[in-house]
Amino acid sequence: MADSGDALTPDGDAAVVETDYVVGQDNIQTNIGPFGLDIHNPVFVISGLVIVAFVLFALALPEQSEALFGWLRPAVTSTFDWFFLLAGNIFVVVALGLMVSPLGKVRIGGTEAKPEFSYAGWFAMLFAAGMGIGLMFFGVSEPISHYSSSVAEGAGSADSWAPLAGAAGNPEEARRLGMAATIFHWGLHPWAIYAVVALALALFAYNKGLPLSMRSIFHPIFGDRVWGWTGHVIDTVAVFATLFGLACSLGFGAEQANAGLEYLFGIPVSDVSKVVLITAITGVALLSVVAGLDAGVKRLSEINMVFAALLLLFVIVLGPTAAILTGFVGNLTAYAEHLPALSMPFGREDTNFSQGWTSFYWAWWISWSPFVGMFIARVSRGRTVREFIFCVLLVPSLVSVLWMTAFGGTAISFVDSGVSAIADASLELKLFTMLEQMPLAMITSFVGIVLVIVFFVTSSDSGSLVIDTITAGGKVDAPVPQRVFWCIFEGLVAIALLLGGGLGALQAAAVSTGLPFALVLLVACYCVVRGLLQEPKAK
Repeated sequence: MADSGDALTPDGDAAVVETDYVVGQDNIQTNIGPFGLDIHNPVFVISGLVIVAFVLFALALPEQSEALFGWLRPAVTSTFDWFFLLAGNIFVVVALGLMVSPLGKVRIGGTEAKPEFSYAGWFAMLFAAGMGIGLMFFGVSEPISHYSSSVAEGAGSADSWAPLAGAAGNPEEARRLGMAATIFHWGLHPWAIYAVVALALALFAYNKGLPLSMRSIFHPIFGDRVWGWTGHVIDTVAVFATLFGLACSLGFGAEQANAGLEYLFGIPVSDVSKVVLITAITGVALLSVVAGLDAGVKRLSEINMVFAALLLLFVIVLGPTAAILTGFVGNLTAYAEHLPALSMPFGREDTNFSQGWTSFYWAWWISWSPFVGMFIARVSRGRTVREFIFCVLLVPSLVSVLWMTAFGGTAISFVDSGVSAIADASLELKLFTMLEQMPLAMITSFVGIVLVIVFFVTSSDSGSLVIDTITAGGKVDAPVPQRVFWCIFEGLVAIALLLGGGLGALQAAAVSTGLPFALVLLVACYCVVRGLLQEPKAK
């Protein structure tokens, strides 16, 4: 692999690319190499010191940190809900516009570039990195939550969490509304965020010859200033957003895995259990990080996709099969019907839903986007823009719809038939409570725990690779000890946040870093269009 200061040809060799974006090696390369490391100064130093200080603060002063995080999330989402919703809509429009425009013929890596991975391997890595833990945690809990709140009361109540106007007393409409709201959070909008970031990173790295780092995207606006403090700030914000977004996901995974272990084996749900769980899984992630992308992340992702597909097939076959298959189309129709109202940034009456659910989700996806975007960029060389966006935006969205329809629709069917335990269970237990109503409950619940844990590992190891790439100035082959450092501190940040306020603290961290990074990504939309306009089209 070429150094970050060199241009990258489609074959991965160092070359000089004739483009206005390529600058001198001296302007790009500001890395330092103490103790055999290869770190980008000051991005690595500032990011590392701040993260270490944050972990020490959260662990040493848990009461103060809990109070801070308890105030932070509602303050951000209630003030900037309109901004998050508006930004999400812009990302969808930009992604779909690029796919159908003539710019869709541009090939990532140049007109002669060839894909490095098969479709199967590519899809597995896209999905495991982008949605894994979230689908396991929210696949049952979110549809049930929206359905229960919608059928019980309308959104006119000040404390209602129902989407839109709710559907009080109308179970069928509550089902449609609940599934539409769930698909809204797991469909086009999050994947559009990932697609825009991933495309921008891939374009400027593989077509323009710039380092695989967030700062490179903004060269059309800032020029060579991206190699100075302007770029340092962009990359540092990206590191914080990625790390806290990952910590939030890891916290959800730890909560659900611990709940599942208590359900199956009687292991108590406690802070000690969660810390042990995060520590053990971080250790497994370290092994995968050391193994590298092909041997570690790719292999684990493909294994997990097999388990996820088997669990999905089990629910479809042994659940209400006809309702699931017809519900897939019906839920897509309900999603299309309610999409304009659900995505409206202004004049919302269902503020608890738009702020408590949607704003948090959009901030979470945005904070994840450097991680998922850079990871997708690294494995997507050789695809055309149209192929890339179709596969990154539409295919995963449809798979998410199928997953939510199968798991959420089955759970709602059980609730309608009188199984109140699913609705009454805590969020992290709803999946296992639903599986309990089906045959082979112990086996499927164990598979569910394994899926959560392996998704946990793939998120942690691929996230470590991405953060290391950013803090190494765009180098994708930085020394292994640097990846180990970030993998360890991802786990420590998740532990610190869990002990300093639980899931609320994790969500607050994701929201607070997602807000400033949303501004960064809106500017990136302009940069990627400008960059694509200068590219030759694939034949």
